[in-house]
Amino acid sequence: MMNRTRRLAALAFLVAPALAVGPAMAAHASATIAPGAASRAACHVETESNGKYHLWGVGFPSHTKVTYSGSASGTVSTDKSGRFDIGGLSGSKFVVKTGDGKTKLTCTEVHH
Repeated sequence: MMNRTRRLAALAFLVAPALAVGPAMAAHASATIAPGAASRAACHVETESNGKYHLWGVGFPSHTKVTYSGSASGTVSTDKSGRFDIGGLSGSKFVVKTGDGKTKLTCTEVHH
């Protein structure tokens, strides 16, 4: 439960500035990425309370396959809002890319 609170707090820093500039910009900031549009994707890694690592990302195209590699590897689908969430990993270094290869990111480690 603590990790979810941390993610929500981190997400608040992304949403709050958008809300400050007005509802039109806030709606734009929370919209999913249209096909062919520039990606605003981001991914992060944080340590869970059990010593394992938690990998999560936002801003990816909705319902698409995302592969992660590094300390562990695999494939996960994003939800309708372009997010993914994987816990219980054994390492903190990850690279994430979309199935079409258009987006490739090195994930940022988040310290609390």
